Amino acid sequence: MAKYSDIKGFTVQTLSSDPVASQAAGGTWASGGDLPATRYLMGGAGSQTSTLVAGGASSPPANGNQVNNGYEYNGTSWTAGGNLNTTRFALAGFGASNTAAVMAAGSASPGSAGQNAVEVYDGTSFSEAAEVNTARGEVPGGGGTSTAGILFGGANPPGTSKNETETWNGSSWTEVNNLNTARELLGGTANSYTAAMCMSGTDDGGTEKLTNVETWDGTNWTEVGEVNVARWGGAGTGTSTSALFYGGANSPNYLGSTEFWNGSSWTEVGDLSTGRNLSPSVPSGTSSATLATGGQAPPSTTASTEEWSAPAVFTKQIEGQLFFNSTTNTFKETIDDIPSTSWASGGNMNTSAQARQIAGITTAAIAASGLGSPGRTANVEQYNGSSWTEVGDVSVARNQAAGTPASPYTSAMIFAGDSGSPNTNQATAESWNGSAWTEVGDLNTARTQTCGTGASNTAALCVSGSDNPNQAPITAVVEQYDGSSWTEVGDVNTARRENPLCTGTSTSSIFAGGYAATGNTDKSESWNGTSWTEVGDLNTARQAFGGGGSSNVSSLAVGGSAGDKDQTELWNGTSWTELNDLSTGKSTTRSGGSASNCINAGGYSTAYSNLTEEWTSSLANKTITAS
Repeated sequence: MAKYSDIKGFTVQTLSSDPVASQAAGGTWASGGDLPATRYLMGGAGSQTSTLVAGGASSPPANGNQVNNGYEYNGTSWTAGGNLNTTRFALAGFGASNTAAVMAAGSASPGSAGQNAVEVYDGTSFSEAAEVNTARGEVPGGGGTSTAGILFGGANPPGTSKNETETWNGSSWTEVNNLNTARELLGGTANSYTAAMCMSGTDDGGTEKLTNVETWDGTNWTEVGEVNVARWGGAGTGTSTSALFYGGANSPNYLGSTEFWNGSSWTEVGDLSTGRNLSPSVPSGTSSATLATGGQAPPSTTASTEEWSAPAVFTKQIEGQLFFNSTTNTFKETIDDIPSTSWASGGNMNTSAQARQIAGITTAAIAASGLGSPGRTANVEQYNGSSWTEVGDVSVARNQAAGTPASPYTSAMIFAGDSGSPNTNQATAESWNGSAWTEVGDLNTARTQTCGTGASNTAALCVSGSDNPNQAPITAVVEQYDGSSWTEVGDVNTARRENPLCTGTSTSSIFAGGYAATGNTDKSESWNGTSWTEVGDLNTARQAFGGGGSSNVSSLAVGGSAGDKDQTELWNGTSWTELNDLSTGKSTTRSGGSASNCINAGGYSTAYSNLTEEWTSSLANKTITAS
């Protein structure tokens, strides 16, 4: 008898557990052996199966309860090791194992004063070694081996944060380039001293919990993607291309939050069972094997240890994959979990302005022109995922222009808008090739307060807007660009101005909101490359907003004005659904990218804004149910 699957259908893979995004995403924390005594503010060195901790304090306050004990872990249990010669807490450690490690700097009574003491451990006892050049405590960062290490950050006295960095060659310390942001109570790690990371912490005086992260390449520190949860007193492990950051505090909470760094971005993975603060980093651990021990945990100081392990063999998530989970007896599909996504803060632009044309995604974008103080700007900035850099200006400084938000940042366009005084509507269009702007064919109808979309600088739409500098009348005209010239195509059904939303491509886009004849509208229209069709309305009528989208069945609407709006709505081809809001409501704001990877920058709130927010969805395994 023939099998139905042979006649029609396909094979669905059977798995005992769900696919995961990475090895670390499949990791979990499990109980390990307890320390012989409660401790926090210790220095840490080694790896999960060969760990050394030393110094610290038995209970708060640290100044009154500081200790010099050393303890060794073998992957199962702790035993007493050699004691430090100089009693101190909030120190840094590094080294490949519990038989070859260094404990450096730290704080001591009276007044938690920074120390310059350095001691080397040989598996039995500590010996005093050359002192650091800059005395410091309050948890500096450290990493590397006992003969090639690095020390950075910290404070002396408390509240005076340090950015000094020093390297260790096994016998002496050398001052090298400083951190970009001075900080204390930080998370620091480095399997290799040429691949260190400095994570989070507090600023000078401890008033602000930081999210920014820096990586060290052996010569310089570079700011990279921020952690998702600001904290102080967190612990780190791994390298600048694969690391974990876990624990810490963000008053009044002790955190179990664990984040994984893949070399470009942070992802939250499995939480610690016990939220804890001021436990030591394990700089020679890895993102697949490390531990968390001691620290402050409700209601006081703990001796507990947790071990992190990630599977050596796992099934990696692939968007669109179908599978049967034999453990839960469910059919599942791996999809972009856009509805569960939240906005995260990105690096601030150098120029505050509204109506900046955005193209690209959260790791590579461009922002061009707009209106700021004292007026229209020709400024253009490029984003690398953490910071904005000024690049070549556009030839015409303009406000209320349009562009191609769905295009890569290396092939963007800007067109239309208004310039000069008095206002003059623009027909000019400019194309960006990743290094320079070139004027290309003019629009047939000069206009402002319009919107545009497109996936490249050779395929774009310019939709509706005002063809009069005084904002009236409103035009329904739509023009399409083919790489050399603009051609009028089908008009929209409802003409509108005040920068409505248009996302997608020149042949598949969604057009929504804006200001119609009688005020702000919630109307939406879908473009199929030939004509416009009215579809489901926005939940909130608004104007002057942005969004991201790749087609007329998947788009975001972000921010806007009817008051300064923070709403985010998702279009799924049928209807709009409200999702997580921007952290700051803004009008005359713009976005670029897609519904799963969107960047929002600039706008106007109480003043012209330079704020950047990033929207990056993750894959999720969703159960398929019969309806």
